[in-house]
Amino acid sequence: MVENTTSDIEDALMLSRGILFAKDKDFSVSNMLSMQETISSTLSTISLFLGSIAAISLLVGGIGIANTMFTSVLEKTHEIGILKAIGAKNEDVLSIFLINSGLIGFVGGVGGVLVGVGSSLFVSTLIGGASGGGMISLGGASYVSVWLILFALGFSVVIGMIAGVIPAYNASKLKPVDALRYE
Repeated sequence: MVENTTSDIEDALMLSRGILFAKDKDFSVSNMLSMQETISSTLSTISLFLGSIAAISLLVGGIGIANTMFTSVLEKTHEIGILKAIGAKNEDVLSIFLINSGLIGFVGGVGGVLVGVGSSLFVSTLIGGASGGGMISLGGASYVSVWLILFALGFSVVIGMIAGVIPAYNASKLKPVDALRYE
């Protein structure tokens, strides 16, 4: 129906301007449907680009957490030996280091949420907008879902714990005698 209306308007304009051939048109008629499709396509491309950046950021963050945890295990080898000598089980040491890596991921997630919300607020103040329901309005056209924030924080904890699995496992398998000798 929209295409028919657009075509009818083009025909009427060509007739009123005395234009016989479509190649001689000195005007253009556009409709909201085509604009909406263009905007949708652009937003899909931007979403894919931002998703790629987020995936790379998660990978780099995971590698950073794993590196931090490997260093932490090396620095705390003596303390691990003491823990194991006084009766700590492998699972206890594993839990300590997994919780530690999860907390590092959580802190990174809080930083990411703050940067994301701040960026969203900055962009929304630049472009302006209206308010809506069901989400936290940051002023302007920006809305942040509480569930999205909770998901981001939970996901960052999980990524942190996954990145800390190998260092935590290595720490839990240390023998008390070897760990106490390590300097």
